[in-house]
Amino acid sequence: MDESKIILCRCENFTLQELHRRIDSGMTSLQEIKKACRCSMGPCQGRTCKEMIAREFAAYTGRKMEDLDIPVSRIPIKPITLGQIIGADS
Repeated sequence: MDESKIILCRCENFTLQELHRRIDSGMTSLQEIKKACRCSMGPCQGRTCKEMIAREFAAYTGRKMEDLDIPVSRIPIKPITLGQIIGADS
């Protein structure tokens, strides 16, 4: 199957081909790839794609899943309004 048609991260339209291209260009960690292309940073915050990207990364690089440093999601603990940020909601 065409790697450009295999979507790993639907939120950011990140494909298997793009993952392989990033690894081939010298990127060596999932965090580095995440920062470069925003995969797993869309609305789902990696809930649907992070594990799949990690599995494909491990398979392509010949590494074990348990040896990978899988990035964590940094989801807000408590949502706040924009008014709270600017001090209007006191």
